[in-house]
Amino acid sequence: MENCISINLKQGEIIIKIAEQSNHEEMIECLKEKIAQLSKMYREEKNPIFVTGKVLTTKEMEEIKNIIKEEIDVEISFDSPKKMGLSEIKKVYERDTEYSDTKYYRGSLRCGQKLEYEGSIVIIGDVNGGAEVIAGENIIVLGALRGLAHAGAKGNKKAIISATSIDAPQIRIANLVKEVTEVEITSKKHTYIYVKENEIVIE
Repeated sequence: MENCISINLKQGEIIIKIAEQSNHEEMIECLKEKIAQLSKMYREEKNPIFVTGKVLTTKEMEEIKNIIKEEIDVEISFDSPKKMGLSEIKKVYERDTEYSDTKYYRGSLRCGQKLEYEGSIVIIGDVNGGAEVIAGENIIVLGALRGLAHAGAKGNKKAIISATSIDAPQIRIANLVKEVTEVEITSKKHTYIYVKENEIVIE
């Protein structure tokens, strides 16, 4: 995708906007080409850089920061969430939630859509009935979970599922499956799901 990155000066800040449809290779190649243009926008004053547009993974944010820092020593911030949602939840478990590479998805998943990732997944929206989310690590839904969620898909029983509300018929962590009862559906808000003593627990 040509010109997948635009650079503008706005209110004392350099805005780098990445097209949401661009893939990783296009984004990095375009950024490297734009660095010369970016350097020319700097004189004595170092305007901070704000990166927006495409939702980025933790690794992508670090890669972009390193590319810019090689040419310009400047403060860089991102529109994308910087931490996995679970790390912000002040909830005590018998063991700590482990950090992992995280994929962010902005928008709701519709019936028939499937989202898979080897690390953790944060969905900024709902997972509607008939949609599937499969993660090697944790799943966080900043909305309603109505479809299939399978965390720890490669066998990690330390994985956790979190959602604002749950209305799914069943949930899965590693090789464990739990049928969700009507009582659990109607009574649970800000739901946390994890494995305890080899059983899936909903809190």
